[in-house]
Amino acid sequence: MLQPFVNATVVDIKTVNPQVRRFFVNIDGEGDFAFKGGQFLTLDLPIAEQRNKRWRSYSIASVPGVGRTVELIISLQPHGLGTTYLFEQVQVGSVLSVRGPQGVFVAPSQVLPTTLLVCTGTGIAPFRSMLPQLLASGTEVHLIFGCRELQDTLYKTEMEQLATENKQFFYHPIYSRSQEPQVKKGYVHAVYKELLQYKAVTDVNVLLCGWKPMIDEARSHLADWGLPKQQLHFELYG
Repeated sequence: MLQPFVNATVVDIKTVNPQVRRFFVNIDGEGDFAFKGGQFLTLDLPIAEQRNKRWRSYSIASVPGVGRTVELIISLQPHGLGTTYLFEQVQVGSVLSVRGPQGVFVAPSQVLPTTLLVCTGTGIAPFRSMLPQLLASGTEVHLIFGCRELQDTLYKTEMEQLATENKQFFYHPIYSRSQEPQVKKGYVHAVYKELLQYKAVTDVNVLLCGWKPMIDEARSHLADWGLPKQQLHFELYG
């Protein structure tokens, strides 16, 4: 059964770049807001008359913990009614109607020696939320993050610090259009293909999150490599 919609108050908004913002919302209710890393909230926005045309879902980017404030990181979509409303109308103090948590895109129940997290853009949100649980399980985690330019990188300092502090965590940012000499250039597919050369197919869980073209291409490559279907998990954006 789906949960009812409840009110959530926007308590902070941080601009990452002109296209991406971090929205922090405090959800009405008592006690801690319980969710699993990887789950999402559905927002009911006043952008259409028909209810299901007003609903927009966004992964929770914050780590499960104490309190009722969660983070959503949202990318402005050209001509997107939902993101346009959020960017142009919503401010600190605005009250949103939200439902959740929902979703089954969570850390795999079967822990394997290696976990690859492959994402583009705001697809990093569910992985940021899952990371503490994954690292506590003992698996070696590789986060492969793709975007266009260096300034588009999300949570860069945080991920670099985590990689410095945790020997199980490896951070692999890659950029498709950057001309900066110090960064790796290309697409996420090149990174996971290189990593998989040194892994046994039975030892790897792969989680994908991003736009459909990236996920379709990755699924094709991983099927060719022989990855069992039960070791592949994915969530589409858009």
